[in-house]
Amino acid sequence: MEIIARIYTDFPEKFGIPRQSGLVPELKGRIVFEKKYRNPDAFRGLEDFSHIWVIWQFSEAIREDWSPTVKPPRLGGNKRMGVFATRSPFRPNPIGLSSLRLEKVEMDKSDGPVLYVSGIDMMDGTPIYDIKPYLSYTDCHKNATNGFAGGIKDYELEVDFPEDLLEKVPVNHRKSIVSILCQDPRPGYIDDNREFGVTFADYNIRFVVRDNVLKVTKVEEKGEGHYE
Repeated sequence: MEIIARIYTDFPEKFGIPRQSGLVPELKGRIVFEKKYRNPDAFRGLEDFSHIWVIWQFSEAIREDWSPTVKPPRLGGNKRMGVFATRSPFRPNPIGLSSLRLEKVEMDKSDGPVLYVSGIDMMDGTPIYDIKPYLSYTDCHKNATNGFAGGIKDYELEVDFPEDLLEKVPVNHRKSIVSILCQDPRPGYIDDNREFGVTFADYNIRFVVRDNVLKVTKVEEKGEGHYE
């Protein structure tokens, strides 16, 4: 398979990225296609769809071997499940699948057709293999069951973000970073009180978690980002 595009987001590293697409609707990205795939005819009619499927590469999880079982974070990172019963990035083939909201298709003078999407769960520069339209009449199964993942979507931490620290983050990024922290970005096997840091939108947000309350302890500014 050939890489047809890359997505540019505010996540320079894996830590802190939502574990599923759509969990944080405010998170945005730009999909820029490789030169050979910038023919406008290939995008004809795409703007009429509200959502798309994105098939992409777990580029930071490529391994020569694989394990038949993995430890899902939401099960505490201590219980093993079959790799095909999870969405772990450590798979026989490092392929990810995300359902994203298509905000717009915009023609760029140098990059050709660019897709602006939201609800992303990918790192900056992630390679993309294909784009397909989301079809609500067949892709949405109202009576679907969620196995061991049932109810996980409702899991959230309380976030204590002191006002003086929140003011260091641009207004347009505040809701996103709070939503990211609510999802508890820590590895599932961690239950101690040590400090962690999420790098997002040019800022490193330091925090600790105690008694299901995530408290932000420091906000450090980083370099320039990709998404505007």
